[in-house]
Amino acid sequence: MQPALPRGFRDVLLDEAREREWVVSTVTALFSAWGYDPVETPIVEEYRTLEAGVGAGLEETAFRLFDLDGSMLALRPEMTVPIARVVASRLAGTPGPHRIRYASQVFREHASLRGQARQFTQIGVELIGAPGPAADVEMVVLLLGALEAAGLRSFLVGMGTADVLRALLDRAGGPQQWRDAAVAAAQSRNLVELDRLATRQDLLPEVARALREIPRVSGGREALERCRELADPCGCAGSLESLAQTWEVLEELGVTASVQLDFGIMRSFAYYTGLQLEAYAPGLGLPLAGGGRYDGVLSVYGRPAPAAGFALGLERVMIALAEQDATPALEPLDAVLGGERTAEVFRAAARLRESGWRVRVASGVTGLALVREADSRGAAEALVADEGRIRRLDRAGEPATALGTPLPAAPRFTWAVRGGDVE
Repeated sequence: MQPALPRGFRDVLLDEAREREWVVSTVTALFSAWGYDPVETPIVEEYRTLEAGVGAGLEETAFRLFDLDGSMLALRPEMTVPIARVVASRLAGTPGPHRIRYASQVFREHASLRGQARQFTQIGVELIGAPGPAADVEMVVLLLGALEAAGLRSFLVGMGTADVLRALLDRAGGPQQWRDAAVAAAQSRNLVELDRLATRQDLLPEVARALREIPRVSGGREALERCRELADPCGCAGSLESLAQTWEVLEELGVTASVQLDFGIMRSFAYYTGLQLEAYAPGLGLPLAGGGRYDGVLSVYGRPAPAAGFALGLERVMIALAEQDATPALEPLDAVLGGERTAEVFRAAARLRESGWRVRVASGVTGLALVREADSRGAAEALVADEGRIRRLDRAGEPATALGTPLPAAPRFTWAVRGGDVE
């Protein structure tokens, strides 16, 4: 048979896998430096556990399966709810706040005609047990640092809040069907539909105006003031206080050049309870990262706690890096080492690695064949282990100079270019 992958899944090979590995390790090293500790969760969860945390949208995206006991399980579609489960259960007796990081694969089902990926890698953090603007500032600053650490040269973090729309809808009253339609329009940024819904005849004029205009407001401090002007006549200005305090601290830290207030961000009305974040890169039509405050999620597991977090989508980050000509430079191979005697080749390779060389073994290969092997692997040197010595080969495959004792530094540390002069 001809092996094939299921639709929406793919293999990641060699150089691409190394590039992804570099991004993951660099970003998680940043999270670790901030005091975030790793947690690993199973790729499957009880369906009802996920449903309680994710909400009704789970039914449309979850890979569902039954185990031999007849229990309904699901592949995790994101990491926030599994982390919330861990904190509410395994860490229930441990004092917080809990700072948790992860780099994990998640799975989402899509109809076959949509042609979308069904497996993603998320790199993210969750800060559970810390309320208020200080924790929100930490999320924003850490997200900015993660995007920079990943190697992105150009990006923007959008910052909004779910509180304003919630306050406006409470002020508007009316049937639940109208409220649900307004939430759906806000989540899809369907401003035309929001305008239509704001024409409801019994709606107060100031509420109708705020519903139409606030989702269109974005920018810096002036956006905050504009939103306050629209919310104040509705009695909703208080819903901006947490966001305003967060913005003030960000201004004091001098990081707002890469942050934009965006009152059109509405990721999930039922899930998020305050701050909402999205990160963008030029030319990429989808967010690189998303997150925010979700103070209600742990309550469904009987352990209410304030919580905030975000996740970067690794696949989208890699696309943005390629478009910005910022794909990670892979660490080159220093040498391919050959020789007639296998044990001697392995001993010589061990000596080189102890001196910091990246060495690929080609036991039994010598001469011109070894040079060609080194060329095909992008190695700086073709070396041969010969009677206790390690010799360089010239371009014709003939033994040239022997490496001295102690061994020299690896070429990637000393050569300006492959085969070039010493710096």
